[in-house]
Amino acid sequence: MEERKIGVIGGGAWGTGMAQAIARGNNSVEIWAMEEDVVQSINSEHENKRFLPGYKLSGRITCSDDIVRVASDKEILFIASPSIFLTRTMEKIKDVPSIANGSTIIAAVTKGFVPSDSGPKLILETMESVLPEFYKDCTVYVAGPSHAEEVAIGKLTGLVAASLNPKNSIKVRELLRVPGLMVFSSFDVVGVQICAAAKNVVAVVYGAMDALSETSDYIGDNTESLLLAAGLNEIQTLGFAMGASHAETFTSISGVGDLDVTCKSKYGRNRRFGQDIVKTDMLSKFKDIDDLIANVGKIGYLPEGAIACKYVHEIAQKKDIKLPICDALFKILNKEQTISEIMQTLIK
Repeated sequence: MEERKIGVIGGGAWGTGMAQAIARGNNSVEIWAMEEDVVQSINSEHENKRFLPGYKLSGRITCSDDIVRVASDKEILFIASPSIFLTRTMEKIKDVPSIANGSTIIAAVTKGFVPSDSGPKLILETMESVLPEFYKDCTVYVAGPSHAEEVAIGKLTGLVAASLNPKNSIKVRELLRVPGLMVFSSFDVVGVQICAAAKNVVAVVYGAMDALSETSDYIGDNTESLLLAAGLNEIQTLGFAMGASHAETFTSISGVGDLDVTCKSKYGRNRRFGQDIVKTDMLSKFKDIDDLIANVGKIGYLPEGAIACKYVHEIAQKKDIKLPICDALFKILNKEQTISEIMQTLIK
């Protein structure tokens, strides 16, 4: 099989894990990272010691801090930049010749929402608003129950490649059909993106509930299963309100699968953040949710669900839909109510 040139914009854990999987298909993968130590450790030691320590990377993977170089002349370019930096990242690469002429397929693995003057936007909508016009409805969104650590070592993982352009979806799907990955196509780009973003919100609550269960007489396995079911219902409600097209999106690996692993896995940053809210009084560092988002670096890791919670709350208000779990987390993060106060209303 001919070696293909693939780019990954974003040298975090997930971008690195994806690069490792793609390299298993005998492809050449170049990662862009803004951190000098990440570039050095990947190139000299074949390990991302900052974001994915302990996982030896393929010799087919290289890293650069030159974003234009990494974005240039790639068959497929994966965007793995955090949602809060997404617009700025896309602005830096939109004029790269191979993107400006449309020869590069662009796929996103970033999760979350992006703020705009007209309200929160989804990832592909944000990307396509910056890219040349011919990319509209042609970008691809990749998601599913997939922690970087397990993808990196090849544990069997299912993903969905969603796009309104079936050829691009198939090309991305076929690239990702490497040992350890099972990839399926979908036309429900909205539903898959909503699942990927909103499950992180539920996972924060799940983590808090898990921590509370250690000392509470009222919370146990039954409670956590109740939360999972109710959380999935809220994700589906939000998805349909945003324009999701297929009910099965929410009962497949995009919905229930991704929600389950995000809530329960030891690798989950959002679960960890929920636990830290209870165990270390993490929120004492911040005045409200806006202060938390502005200073998210103080946490030491990126809990995407805390950021997504603000935008889910905005969308729910705008569309007049009821999302009690997401609303409860918003009140906690915004310092309107404590977890104890909210729990008291549930068990009375």
